[in-house]
Amino acid sequence: EPLYVGKLHSDMDKGDGQVKYYLSGEGASSIFNIDEDTGDIHATKRLDRERQAYYTLRAQVRNRKTNLPVEPESQFIIKVQDINDNAPRFLNGPYTAQVAERSPVGTSVVTVEATDADDPTYGNSARLVYSLLQGQPYFSVEPRTGVVRTALADMDREIKDRYQLVVQAKDMMGQTGGLSGTTTIFVKLTDVNDNPPRFLRKSYQFTVPESVLASSVVARIRALDQDVGPNAEVDFRILDGDGLGTFRVFTDLSSQEGLVTLQKTLDYETKSSYILNIEASNRHVDTRFLLAGSFNDVTTVHLLVEDVDEPPVFSSSVSWMEISEGAPVGSDVGSVSAHDPDMSNSPVRYSIESRSNLERFFSIDSLSGLIRTNRALDREGCVVHNITVSATETMDLSQVGTVVVLISVTDINDNAPSLALDYQTSVCENARPGQVVETLSAVDPDEPEPGGHHFLFLLTADAAAANHFTLRDNNDNTASVVMQRAGFLLRDKPVHFLSVVISDGGRPSLSSTNTLTITICSCDLQGRRRRCSHRATLDPDGLSAASAVGITCMLSVFGIVMVTTVTRWKRKRGVPQMMDEERDVQENIVHCDDEGGGEEDTEAFDMLTLRHLNQMNVITSNDSRMNKNKLLQEFIRDRLLEADHDLTAPPFDSLQTFTIEGGDSAADSLSSLSSLTSLESEQSYTFLREWGSRFKKLTELYEHRQGGGVA
Repeated sequence: EPLYVGKLHSDMDKGDGQVKYYLSGEGASSIFNIDEDTGDIHATKRLDRERQAYYTLRAQVRNRKTNLPVEPESQFIIKVQDINDNAPRFLNGPYTAQVAERSPVGTSVVTVEATDADDPTYGNSARLVYSLLQGQPYFSVEPRTGVVRTALADMDREIKDRYQLVVQAKDMMGQTGGLSGTTTIFVKLTDVNDNPPRFLRKSYQFTVPESVLASSVVARIRALDQDVGPNAEVDFRILDGDGLGTFRVFTDLSSQEGLVTLQKTLDYETKSSYILNIEASNRHVDTRFLLAGSFNDVTTVHLLVEDVDEPPVFSSSVSWMEISEGAPVGSDVGSVSAHDPDMSNSPVRYSIESRSNLERFFSIDSLSGLIRTNRALDREGCVVHNITVSATETMDLSQVGTVVVLISVTDINDNAPSLALDYQTSVCENARPGQVVETLSAVDPDEPEPGGHHFLFLLTADAAAANHFTLRDNNDNTASVVMQRAGFLLRDKPVHFLSVVISDGGRPSLSSTNTLTITICSCDLQGRRRRCSHRATLDPDGLSAASAVGITCMLSVFGIVMVTTVTRWKRKRGVPQMMDEERDVQENIVHCDDEGGGEEDTEAFDMLTLRHLNQMNVITSNDSRMNKNKLLQEFIRDRLLEADHDLTAPPFDSLQTFTIEGGDSAADSLSSLSSLTSLESEQSYTFLREWGSRFKKLTELYEHRQGGGVA
């Protein structure tokens, strides 16, 4: 039904029906209607203040007959009065919040806020009050501010870590009949370090085989901490016990377990059990909770060593022995000893691994472990022999122990010295007595004495009797071969052999006879060798001078024969000989594939030379050059005359074809297409005579068409 809003009245309205009322502005005719006779205003639709709170309208009174205004237009405002038709709303809900466990009462958790679209200035429609519908007795909410706080002390995360709260906002100051809205708050309790680690048991027992390698994990223990994250990190340490030096414990960061590892190898026969007292404590401690008790725990770990059948054990891991290389086959080198460490104490049998004794220099007694030589030894062949000896239990052949035996071979004087080099000695025919021919040195594969080698050099009796050379000891294990007399002749005896005896200072002393070859050479006055009996002078390529000369001569003769043969073959076949004049012409005519640039190209070559052949003056430095140029001129002139008398040949020497019109001409464009339009049917060409002789041909072509059009 239309709702009466108000009434308009004009002083010009006498109540006789001579005037009528008009309404315009916001909502006129659509929302508000006016009775044109009485001026009553009615609302025909429901109004919503939250959408539009004010309407501005204009009213006017007009004469009913003339429809003319009887007074000026007036403006008025209709204000929409609010009613409580909107409930509070939480625009940011639902909420999530966190608060630490064991927080004191009144700790702020989160602040909620609701909005009401009603008019806050009119009545209590927009005045809100907050209350907690769900979450007591752990939390509370302030009625006016919406701040949610803890209401219970010592909330324990380990008991309950998540809470769901429901908060209500109600308008009309919370009175009956007010509208309300709710939101949900999810509260999570965060962890604090309020729980110490605790072992599940007061004592643990583990069995460890004695064959476990060092650094192996032999036990795992766990201490539970109800806290999470860094608050649950645990450190383990050994407090006391009889295995402090044998075992150690550390924390596995991924599983937070205590790992007990072995530091030294175990021996069941020596010690069969160990006891460790291990402590677990928090890495990060919260001092607020220390008064509640200690934050560590202690447990006892029993480690029982399990007996394992072990292989035989040698008295040492490496054994050193020594024997002389002069020892006879079957001599004792040394012995090794091994035993079974187990309680059974099984007998052992010894053997040498074949791969370490391929040449079978040694053998071993399988019962006693005595090593003997099986072959003669040579220190110069091998100084130290590395063999591996195995000990095997007779009761369990799978249990094998090994040891490395290093046998050093000591030296005896069993090698005679010899010359250090293969000397190539030569001497000139004119050498004088006292001249040093060569300095000799020696080597001995035997081990030197503490003071070093001592060599003695002597000539054999025959060499000394020849009286050609003598030896001079230099007292440094070298000797010099010295000329004793002159008078060597290459043709008489080109090579001399000198026998040298070298002995060492060992016990017993050993010696050897070595032959030194001395070649006689022919030399000049300065002592430079020119020719020796046993070799020829070689060139850098490895050929002798005589060989090089012979090859050169052979190649020269072969070249002459080839040239002669080719010349004779040409004469027999009748190949014509080319005249010098023709050869000159062919050598001076050059064929070019490049097209010239026309008459404007003045840099390629001089055209005057071809156009004025009769006036050419060639200046040369000699008669031969002048004859060649004259021949070329005659050749070009003959070709030019042939072209001039040939009526069928086009005049290529005077006809020039241009595809691009030049831009430097003094005359205008000659193109008939661009110079004439469709209206120009007549054209005079007399002006062509003014252009000179260069356009004579063009003038003759167009003069007979005087007055005609362009074809």
